Amino acid sequence: MNVIIVTACPSGMATSFLAARRLEQAARRRDWEPLVDMRSQFERELVLSDAQLAAAELVIVAASPMTSAGLERFVGKRVHVAPIEEALPDPAAFLANAEARARVLEAKDIADVAATVSATASGAASAAGGDVAQKPSIVAVTACPTGVAHTFMAAEALSEAGRALGYPTRVETQGSVGAQDALTEQEIAAAEVVILACDIEVDPTRFAGKRVWRTSTGTALKKPRDTIEQALEGAEVESATAAGGQGSQQKGEKRGPYKHLLTGVSFMLPMVVAGGLMIALSFVFGIKAFEEEGTLAAALMQIGGGSAFKLMIPVLAGYIAYSIADRPGITPGMIGGWLAATLDAGFLGGIIAGFLAGYSALGLSRFVKLPQSIESLKPILIIPLVASMVTGLVMIYVVGTPVAGLMATLTEFLESMGSANAVLLGILLGAMMCFDLGGPVNKAAYAFGVGLLASETYAPMAAIMAAGMVPALGMGLASFIARAKFAEPEREAGKASFILGLCFISEGAIPFAAKDPLRVIPTCMVGGAVTGALSMLIGAKLLAPHGGLFVLLIPNAINVPLMYLGAIVAGTLVTGIGYALIKKGAQQVETAAAT
Repeated sequence: MNVIIVTACPSGMATSFLAARRLEQAARRRDWEPLVDMRSQFERELVLSDAQLAAAELVIVAASPMTSAGLERFVGKRVHVAPIEEALPDPAAFLANAEARARVLEAKDIADVAATVSATASGAASAAGGDVAQKPSIVAVTACPTGVAHTFMAAEALSEAGRALGYPTRVETQGSVGAQDALTEQEIAAAEVVILACDIEVDPTRFAGKRVWRTSTGTALKKPRDTIEQALEGAEVESATAAGGQGSQQKGEKRGPYKHLLTGVSFMLPMVVAGGLMIALSFVFGIKAFEEEGTLAAALMQIGGGSAFKLMIPVLAGYIAYSIADRPGITPGMIGGWLAATLDAGFLGGIIAGFLAGYSALGLSRFVKLPQSIESLKPILIIPLVASMVTGLVMIYVVGTPVAGLMATLTEFLESMGSANAVLLGILLGAMMCFDLGGPVNKAAYAFGVGLLASETYAPMAAIMAAGMVPALGMGLASFIARAKFAEPEREAGKASFILGLCFISEGAIPFAAKDPLRVIPTCMVGGAVTGALSMLIGAKLLAPHGGLFVLLIPNAINVPLMYLGAIVAGTLVTGIGYALIKKGAQQVETAAAT
């Protein structure tokens, strides 16, 4: 893109020179063609020809005072004007903001634009000098079910977008190792708005009384600028009652059954990973070694299969209920989940128990009014007692037996299905994993595979993890074998994508899918379907639901490691070569902040 950059400062010396050079470098990194007009005491004003003005697609003016910029030359062009002070701290963000906010300049607007920007510059200078309030700040929390990719990518996108828009932005990530960069009470108190970009439920009580905007990590990652602007405009104050899990109705993305389910899966996942790896380690001593009491293999099997896997369903149910009703839901949820496990109702029974317990506890909390003298007993006595009784009786007398029968039928079908059915299931699960790269369809397939581990059905999980690695690996491969079709930033993104793919982080392909969805997503789905089908065809069984290729280093974590690796390679080649053939030449991969 052809860009004209104009810089001018009061003294016409250092600031103008530095701003011009930094903006020019940042523009070239974006593959723009900049023409720089640096107004200083040592250089003459650049006289732009009619051809240069006609070719310019964007004019960026960073000047103080604005009257020194010669805006009259750019009437009819897309122009962004701002004080020169805004260009120096982060030139890349300044350019992204300029591209997004540029408007066609009309002659009647020149005086108003110059006055507005000059006033902004004066205000910023006064604030820097001491006592004038700065632009309102934003705080955010990001969290996804696995706490690995979307959590941190969304945080980075929000931080960059906030900076580009001129709002001080602080983001707390609640990833797989807990909260990082935790927000302080002072930062929360000073914030204009709180953005909760979370696919799971997080504790919102510390934001009571603040304006809160809820959305998903996927939305924050793909549209961070829109998310911030919508939050500033539409966020509403969340009361202490609403924040405590009582069903806040503020605008933004609402909490619902899907989000409650993902919260349960998020808390269950470490239990599944630990249990699966313990079982795999017990197999190191022999597939049947754990049957001999007193051995290390038996101890590892007791820890993994006898403890961790038994707690999977209670934890799933307990935290589904927690997402619905906050802390009062945990006890009835875990009791219901344990009953589901002992009744052989499996993960489907656990899901039912979690929702039953959660909504029972929520109903008791909302609609049962007690005298003030005993109201304090409600969360520690009445809700746990009544909700646990209701959940337990329903599970025992109503839900347990039919759901146990359904799970037995499903397990028997999965274990006995022929090659054709296995391949079809692998194609379906593989395509789902690659459809939205960590979105709802991807997470639904993943939750299905994780849930089946409780019933010792390991083949779907193997197909799911293998297919989930294909998009990021395929994009990395395509950027390597067809280098001429990829711009330099795309090739760098491809290297990162390949590493993320090895770790089973399919989100590494998101920058490519965001730029070219009609080609990237179908090729990823085809490659994922091939890998899923091959994985099911060879009978691969995976004990651990995460870890990518590094799980292959653990003996017996996968029963056919070489053929499993071959299935992953086949899908990667299909996606990588396919996209390399149909890609339309070098295009810049947009950063999340610029979307």
